[in-house]
Amino acid sequence: MEREKILYLECYSGISGDMTVGALLDLGASREKLEQTLEKLGVEGYHLHFGRTQKCGIDAYDFDVHLDSDGEGHEHEHDHSHDHDHSHDHDHGHDHDHSHAHDHSHVHRNIHDINRILDRLEDEDVGRMAREMFRLVAEAESKAHGLPIDQVHFHEVGAVDSIVDIVSTAFCIHDLGIRRVAVSALSEGRGYVRCQHGVMPVPVPATAGIAAACGLELRLTDNEGEMVTPTGAAIAGALRTERELPEHYTIEKIGVGAGTKDFKNANILRAMILIPAGEEESEGRDVRVTAGGETGEERFWVLETNVDDCSGEALGFLMECLMEEGASDAWFTPAYMKKCRPACTLHVLCRENLLSEMEALIFAHTTTIGIRRYPVERTVLKRREMTVSLPFGEAKVKVCEYGGGERFYPEYESVRAICRETGRGFSEVYHLIKCEAERSCLLN
Repeated sequence: MEREKILYLECYSGISGDMTVGALLDLGASREKLEQTLEKLGVEGYHLHFGRTQKCGIDAYDFDVHLDSDGEGHEHEHDHSHDHDHSHDHDHGHDHDHSHAHDHSHVHRNIHDINRILDRLEDEDVGRMAREMFRLVAEAESKAHGLPIDQVHFHEVGAVDSIVDIVSTAFCIHDLGIRRVAVSALSEGRGYVRCQHGVMPVPVPATAGIAAACGLELRLTDNEGEMVTPTGAAIAGALRTERELPEHYTIEKIGVGAGTKDFKNANILRAMILIPAGEEESEGRDVRVTAGGETGEERFWVLETNVDDCSGEALGFLMECLMEEGASDAWFTPAYMKKCRPACTLHVLCRENLLSEMEALIFAHTTTIGIRRYPVERTVLKRREMTVSLPFGEAKVKVCEYGGGERFYPEYESVRAICRETGRGFSEVYHLIKCEAERSCLLN
């Protein structure tokens, strides 16, 4: 069975939007489809640079967004040429202009304007991922400037280059089929960076706010200047699904994205596709059969939340969604909450790589505002499946080994199908299937 791959972003020289896009294109994301996706946004006033460069002798993919000289965001055709020089004097390719003044020489957008642009994307997954990145930046800027989020008009969210970088990252992740992402500590510089408001400390307030909100680890270096942009921090925070790398893995492919500024170390973002050793995809099944036939031990996670204001129909639908998306098990138990309210507790058993998906479903389909989670271990009997033939049809049986013997469990769907076809009772059909399975094993 194919093992699920992990994207590892190695941010030892920080992270920015253009570095991330370059690294993902270097991994094999389609440039042609990316350009087609960006065209659908209807945002103009820029052209793209695709090429290669070297950083400290390391070959890297050079992606950059060049704003046209007549200002950002105007409605005119833009040229995707490849021969433009890098004349920007900034760290990773983007200046930080955190202005809220209504300067009519530029287009000012807030988060609602951005969402209207993203509505033009055809792929819902790409749009959802891009919205989450913009949300992180917008909320951080809102807190940094002490304004409601819908009153914040600033370039870090509204600028064309940030729109292109974030949408391009979301597209590339989707195009590469990536579902699991691990992120290293984000290496950051020191000192100050000049913005339209004046001089700000590194990390700038928005970057620090995103790191705090997402629990991103920062590692300060002795490099002068900014190494982690707000866009880069939002990408890391929105994409990360893994808290740590697997203990053992192999590297399938490496992509390298170039930053613009030169440090004493190579200013690159390295993205690696990892294959965890021995960690096989479960494809929604909750069993593992060990090679030698012994009992197997597995590590899982349990998610729990108490709900007292959600309808039974909604909870039933949620359970269907959880099982369809790969939960190993899900169940409800009765509970009494504060003020003696009758309620229920939802429990979900799943593998670690599905935690984010399971939590997203719970938040989407219930009214809960918090989910507990903790790791558990379980012992699983070796099992196999067999098919038996009866006069009225075939049936599947689960055979489990324990203590030198075998136990036979007819599959519910087989019993159900025969009952409906023949009109026989459930207990009768179950017993007939079990006896035939035991007889067949004795004969063999």
